[in-house]
Amino acid sequence: MTLCAVIPVYNHPRVIGALVAQLRAAGLPCVLVDDGSDAVCAAVLDALAGPGVALVRHTANLGKGAAVVSGFRQAAALGHSHALQLDADGQHDLAALPVFIEAMRARPDAVIAGYPVYDHTVPRIRFYCRYLTHIWVWINTLSLRIRDSMCGFRLYPLAPTLALLARTTVGRRMDFDTEILVRLDWAEVPIVNLPVRVHYPEHGISHFRMLQDNVLISAMHLRLCLGMLLRAPRLAWRLLRGSR
Repeated sequence: MTLCAVIPVYNHPRVIGALVAQLRAAGLPCVLVDDGSDAVCAAVLDALAGPGVALVRHTANLGKGAAVVSGFRQAAALGHSHALQLDADGQHDLAALPVFIEAMRARPDAVIAGYPVYDHTVPRIRFYCRYLTHIWVWINTLSLRIRDSMCGFRLYPLAPTLALLARTTVGRRMDFDTEILVRLDWAEVPIVNLPVRVHYPEHGISHFRMLQDNVLISAMHLRLCLGMLLRAPRLAWRLLRGSR
């Protein structure tokens, strides 16, 4: 098993250097995906690229999901079996990293999915609105196997993930994180849920587009709900098996 970090980057020039330095100090190679950043951020990423830090560039902004998928493909091309996805804004506490790596070693077939443990900096509207997605995910999997489908700190086994992406269209923007996890669960890829502390920086940058991304997320939930109805007998049988 070999692990690298995959980081989609869209205009986070101030914090990405420190994040890469932490990951490299922990011994992790990095794949940075420049998702159409401006010239300032692009220059920072160019300076970071080198031994242990691969750079993939989108000439236009394609969305977080598209950037993560490009990073996964590059990670696999470099020979890695697993990829740690994390956000570029530095909100996730990397103290969780050794626990995630140990879980990967124990369950190399599983997605190790972070669920956030927030401090006082979390915007309350985000905190409460997440539960709408949680409820839909629990419905669409007929289970509580996924504790949080929106946290951007998770560790994927690349072989089943890329196989799924090769046969299924998954959201390319902010709808990616939830949809990929639900579809991996449908494919019976195990999900291991682990806590990760999350801190929202005082002057952090969010690229969430209130109207467009909410429309995409609503469409994604509808798409998954229809998919769940088609899979309901198998999901119900899986639930019954697990309860025995």
